[in-house]
Amino acid sequence: MTNIPHWCSYVAGKWLDGGAVFTVENPADESTVAELAAASVADIGWAVTEARRSFDSGVWADLPAVERAQTLHAFLEHLESAREVLVDLIVAEGGQPVFYAEGAQFRTTMTMARETIDLYLSMAHEEANPVPVDELIRAGVRLSIRRYEPIGVVAAITPYNAPFIMGMQKLIPALMAGNSVVLRPSPLTPISSLMFGAAAAAAGLPPGVLSVVVEPGAAGAELLTTDPAVDMVSFTGSTTVGRAILSQAAPTVKRVALELGGKSAQIYLPDAVEHAARGAAAVVGATAGQACIAATRMLVPQDRKDEVIAAVSQAYAGIEVGPPSDRAATMGPVISAAQRQRCERYVALAQDNGGRVVFGGGRPAGLERGYYFEPTVLDLPDNDNPAAREEIFGPVIGVIGYRDIDDAVRIANDSDYGLSGQVYGADVAAATAVARRLRTGAVNVNAGLYSAYAPSGGYKHSGLGRERGTDGIRAFQEVKHIAIGDLR
Repeated sequence: MTNIPHWCSYVAGKWLDGGAVFTVENPADESTVAELAAASVADIGWAVTEARRSFDSGVWADLPAVERAQTLHAFLEHLESAREVLVDLIVAEGGQPVFYAEGAQFRTTMTMARETIDLYLSMAHEEANPVPVDELIRAGVRLSIRRYEPIGVVAAITPYNAPFIMGMQKLIPALMAGNSVVLRPSPLTPISSLMFGAAAAAAGLPPGVLSVVVEPGAAGAELLTTDPAVDMVSFTGSTTVGRAILSQAAPTVKRVALELGGKSAQIYLPDAVEHAARGAAAVVGATAGQACIAATRMLVPQDRKDEVIAAVSQAYAGIEVGPPSDRAATMGPVISAAQRQRCERYVALAQDNGGRVVFGGGRPAGLERGYYFEPTVLDLPDNDNPAAREEIFGPVIGVIGYRDIDDAVRIANDSDYGLSGQVYGADVAAATAVARRLRTGAVNVNAGLYSAYAPSGGYKHSGLGRERGTDGIRAFQEVKHIAIGDLR
């Protein structure tokens, strides 16, 4: 932990030593990971002011894209050089197993960041509009151009469950597009994000182009969503907070991009039921179910439900729950005591409404310290059960039976959420036909893809806009139409 350069916010090229101190806790053993100096609301206001200044000056936005790319590659090289420190921080503040921090959190994210730079450079950011020639002639226009320009000042607010992934997923496309960014990570896992500040300094990003502010509460985040100098808010987190951000951003008519909660369904067609145990294990493995895309509603043929429940329970019995320091552990704790209590509350609600706990449902024996919760299998009578309606954000899966394919699609779509989904079927054409009927932003048919080239985002209460892919880059750009003609 001593290799982190500073335990405070990075604003306009400076580290803000001093200020009130807050503690970051390790959820695996309830120890203190670090004490950080909190940014005040005034500090965060200064970050916004400097972001505005840097953007309006054009010191970053007016650079050729290839030069921005060179600087961001240097930014990534600094992070690469700090890999061991970053992995340690991700494990300590998030309680996730080492293999997940090293793989999905670090290596995959670094690859995605480099590919995002390449994708941006491959895209046209000024192009001719497909206006019919006769219409151009009638208007006296020689050329109609669509131009993509940076939005301006972006406030990026990231969640606790994947701060490094989500931070990079916002920073790289926003910065490549020429924006200035103020990043505010979750108070529960803010430390790894401070490395973005160190990387910005090492790479020579102009002061104000990237600031990283840490705070124990939400006052600074609220400033970022209301300040008229901020042009866009990009937020990943709960639907409840997303609604509040929409309300806070409305008076200044900010662009808002939201990736919010989910209650995704995984549908097993009759010819793929034997794969259910493996799919269920993926829900809770590594993240302890703390992933917005986690497919925590398992839909299986009603006449094979008992068979599936037995197989899933056996799979969950094989999951090793323990601290990340134990290399044998495949699932760590949830983030806090409050999150563990939420898991307990929804397990109780499930039972109160006709559900049955088949496996797990409580705190594992032998782990007195840390916020552990057992991998839990619920037999749910229908989709109206509270455990089927609400995002629990923990290692809890509910198994629901369906009568036929139409019923499975109906159940999957009967949700306020629409972030992700899965369909498993030996008949790929039939499974894909089901995927097309699901009202959700992404569907995996027999396999999944996390890539800089593929978009993600939600329908309904799961959000607005897209991240990753060309859509994720365009989210950080404004579109300008230019019509060019001769004087008559």
